[in-house]
Parts: sequence; C-alpha cells; structure tokens
Amino acid sequence: MAQERSSVKVKVQKFGNFLSSMVMPNIGAFIAWGLITALFIPTGFFPNENFASLVGPMITYLLPLLIGYTGGKLVHDQRGGVIGAIATMGVIVGAPDTPMFLGAMIMGPLAAWVIKQFDRLIEDKIRSGFEMLVNNFSAGILGGALAIFAYLGIGPAVSALTQVLVAGVDWLLETGLLPLTSILIEPGKILFLNNAINHGILTPLGLEQVQQAGRSVLFLLEANPGPGLGVLLAFMFFGKGIAKQSAPGAVIIHFFGGIHEIYFPYVLMKPMLLLSVILGGMSGVFTLVLMGGGLMAPASPGSIFAIAAVTPPEGMAYVANFTAILVAATVSFLISAVILKRSKDTDADGDVEAATRRMEEMKGKKSSVAGALGASAGAAGTASTAGTFPDDVQKIVFACDAGMGSSAMGASLLSKKVKEAGMHIKVTNSAISSIPADSQIIITQDKLTPRAKDKRPDAYHISVDNFLSSPEYDRLIERMKHGVTEEQSELVDDSEANAATGDEGDAPLLTEDNIFINKRFRNKEEAIRFAGDALVKAGYVEPSYVDEMLKREEITTTYMGNDVAIPHGTEEAKKAVIKSGFTVVQVPDGVDFDGEKAKLIFAIAGKDGTHLEILSGIAVICAEQSNVDELVAAKSAKELLDILNSK
Repeated sequence: MAQERSSVKVKVQKFGNFLSSMVMPNIGAFIAWGLITALFIPTGFFPNENFASLVGPMITYLLPLLIGYTGGKLVHDQRGGVIGAIATMGVIVGAPDTPMFLGAMIMGPLAAWVIKQFDRLIEDKIRSGFEMLVNNFSAGILGGALAIFAYLGIGPAVSALTQVLVAGVDWLLETGLLPLTSILIEPGKILFLNNAINHGILTPLGLEQVQQAGRSVLFLLEANPGPGLGVLLAFMFFGKGIAKQSAPGAVIIHFFGGIHEIYFPYVLMKPMLLLSVILGGMSGVFTLVLMGGGLMAPASPGSIFAIAAVTPPEGMAYVANFTAILVAATVSFLISAVILKRSKDTDADGDVEAATRRMEEMKGKKSSVAGALGASAGAAGTASTAGTFPDDVQKIVFACDAGMGSSAMGASLLSKKVKEAGMHIKVTNSAISSIPADSQIIITQDKLTPRAKDKRPDAYHISVDNFLSSPEYDRLIERMKHGVTEEQSELVDDSEANAATGDEGDAPLLTEDNIFINKRFRNKEEAIRFAGDALVKAGYVEPSYVDEMLKREEITTTYMGNDVAIPHGTEEAKKAVIKSGFTVVQVPDGVDFDGEKAKLIFAIAGKDGTHLEILSGIAVICAEQSNVDELVAAKSAKELLDILNSK
C-alpha cells in the first residue's frame, strides 16, 4: 500500500513538473503582458488606449499559443511544437470568451503525441526525396484535423469546466472559506507540487478572474513569500548550528530571488513547522480577501519585486498585498519560534544538510550510504560524468525540472566559485526542456541526467546528488583552471586509494605513524583533541586547527554512521592547514558521539580541495559495515593501512 502511495505521488510530481515546464519558459511573456496591463489600461499608471489594445490579443492568442507550442515541443521537439500551436488555435477560437490556458495545456501535448505516433508508423517507409513533402503535409493535415477537434470539443469543454471552477472559487470568496485552501497548498509546496498548483490550476483560474475584475487573489495563494519567510526568520533567531548560519542567505534567496524551494529543507527538518506555513498562508489569504488584494498576472518567481511589478496601481492594492505578506510572515514566524524554542532535538535543528537529502528523497531520489557520509562531512554524495570535456569552456548550465529552484541555487554557488577562481565563464540555470543549444557543460541531479543527455547529447554532463554542496564543483574548477584530466578528477577510481596513500608532492596523506590502534577515551572531545594533536605533530596543521575541529563539532556531530566519525575543521580553519593529510584512531570499545558509538575516527586536514578526495575515499570504504569491522579488528597500524589500501 505504501508503495502504491509512493508511486502515485511520483506520478503526480511528474505531471506537475510537465505542467510547469509548459509555463516556465514563457514567464517572460506573462510578465510583459502584466506590465503592459499595469501601465496602459484605463486604470494603469500611464493610460494609453493604443498601447492598451495589446492586452486582449496577448492574453487571448499569444500566451495560449506559446504554451501550446512549448507543450508540443516537450513531447516531439520542433515538429511537436508547430502542430501543438496549430491545435491550440482551435481551442482559442472555439471558446473566444475564455483565456485558453487549460485548453493549450491539453491540446499542445496531445497534438504532439498524435504526430509522434504517426511518425513512428511511417518511419523508414518513405521513399528517398519525399521526406520533406510527407512531413509538411502530414503536419498540415493532422494539425488541421486536431484544430477542428479542439474547436468542436476541447474548447467548449474547457470553457465549461473553467466556469464551474471559477464559480467554485467565487463561492469560496463569498463564503469567506478561501483561506482554507492553504491546508492543501502549503503542504503541497513542500512536496514539490508548487509549480503544478500555481501554474496548472491557480494561474488559469486567476487569468479568468482578471478578465472580469482586473485582478485576482488566486495569484497570491501559492506565490505569497510570507509563510516561508517567517520560517527562515525563526531559524535566524532561534535555530541552531548550520541551519541558523545558513538562514540569512536563504532569506535573501527566498524573499528577493523568489526561489521558494530554499525553505523546504528547513520545514522538513521539523515537520511541525507545516503548522506554521499553513496558518501563515491562511492568515495571508484572509488579509487579501479582507482588504481586496490581488495581482494582475502571475508573480513568478514569487519574489517581492515580481509581486510589486504585477500589483494593480489603483486603489489600495499595494497596501493590501504587502500587508498580506507581512501578516503571513509574522504568523509563520511566531509559530515557528515557539516550535523551535521548545524543541529538544538539537541535532535535527542543526542538520540542514540531512534535511536537504530528505528533500531530495521527496522528489523521488535514493540516497546511498556513501552519499550520506560524504554529504554530512561536506563532500555531499557521489558524482559521475559523461561526454567529452570541452577544450574552451564558455558556458555551464544547471538544469532541473522547472529551471527556477534547485538549479538556480546550484548555479549561484558555482558562479561564485568561478569568479573567485578568476575565470570568466557564464554559469546559468535552465529547465531541462529548454537547455540552451550552446551549453557546453550541463549539471543535473543524477535522476534527471538521462533526460538532459537526450536533450543535449553533444554536451559534457555532470551528475550530482545535491545541488547545494557537491565536491564535483571544486573538481570542475580545478579542471578548468589547471587542465586536470578525467582520470585525475575521477572520484571513485583513484581517490579511494589516494585517500590512504596518495601524494601531495612527495608527502603521503597517511602513514603508519599517524594510525593509532586500540585507544580509549572518556568522551568525544578528548578523542577529537587526540586525533587533532596527531595532525599537528605530523606537520599537517597548525595547533589552532584543533580548536576549530572542536568548534565544528559544536555545530553538529561529525558522527557519520557505521561506527565512523570524521572530525575536521570549520571553514575558518583552512588557513591553519599546512598540507593535506589525515590520521586514523581505532577505538574498539567505542567513544560516545552524541548517543552513537564511534569505533573509527578519521581526523582530516585538506589543502586546495584535497580533503574532498580523502572524504570520498573514506565514504566509499566505510559505506560497507564489513569494511569498518575489518578495520576495527586490525591489530597493528600496518595491518589497518594495508586494509585501507586494499579497499
């Protein structure tokens, strides 16, 4: 039964992603329409009858045709896009009084699917020289037939359905029950159905309301940044560890950048925070209804700037919308603060990276033990590459389903690293459906890589487990900057051995002198200090590094699972690293790491990204409990080193 529910959830997510992929590439057109409407209609900032005449044709023809074309192209590339637009024209003319966004979402992909099946039937059956003739006439004939079908059936049906839905929304408005929609919308967002809810349901209904009233409150039901803002502000003041440290940056990305996905991991850390976003959303909607707020067009991404741009200029719309955002944020903040202050689970509060992995699992991902080990230590999982690395890199693209959430975060992180490395390379993000043709390197989450390869098979593809913190970024920078080869950057083949015996110049990363057998410690602080002092004596780090290791442990435990702990310094500790290396401390009886017994302690110091290779090697080896048991049972430093090398 649980598997059936999981399968249904994945199918719903895929459907939602497909809907959003039809709308997202055309958001610029929606914004253009919204700006022209805001500026030039009779109640706009600069009323102009001539310019205002653009408003009707854009919403009636341009926007549905763009959606129909995009939906068709997703199914059958350019040919599918053309026939999708032809068929969409049928629903537009068949229901001229209703903006045919839903009709376009139906007819665009449907028409493309029909011609795709036709192309499969005639594949390899056309005489040479007649291909273009057959392609053009088949698209024309099938497109014309589907346009008539849409005119007679789909257009009127969608128009009737829209009227029923609009009537339902109007009833919720009249009865004051519209705030209850937050009970479904806010949890749906955390399940990554935000794009499906916003662009698949609320946007078409909202545009219908705009035709009648000039604005719609529906555009702010999902796009209101207030609930997420309240959660992030609460973590800023009452969170712990990494979550508290990362919250200010997340606030900027969420509120000003409009990327709401950034706060999802924070809610997943504390499922009780769902109550915060639900009640925050309800209070925001109630405020909008009470004060008569609403937007003239979708606000996407849901940033404060986008919301301001499509807020009607007349009346008290700005006051109403901004008040609704403030109220939603305040309610969400207060409830989140209570939940966080009463929380006794300090590890859960601090482990934002674990919540990020949980977030990825919500999207249908599977996390390996090695990936979990690496991510928790700052190495964040495994990565793989495919294709030929370009000689002169000019453009790197992060791609995800919608092209506005996790990929935007990954692009921001890598762009910063590229600038810090002194390179002038364009780093951008995109939906997989619209990856630019000139993309040289494409980075995707591993489950999405096959789709990206199908879209751009000629590019160099990199798969990562986590857009937020992948060691693949540092290896890519090194490869572009210093010409590191594929073999040198390969994570699994070489670093497993090099983690134990690899060289930095002529110096080994691990020697027998830095392996300590059969030790006992009263607590983890004593164990970490012993391992850190060994790094100092070996000449790997300065004495101040040991204090930074203890500070890192205060942020969140470095116990990784499988009886293994990997203490290491904070970001500030990098300047105390003299050269790369690590020590191994065997504790057969175990030492307590916040309720877990660590029997192997790897103390790590890495220079110029070398620690990432060390961590990955340790992660690969220690992902197997049998390997850990073998290391714990070793009777000498030489035996333990030989085991590491053999693995």
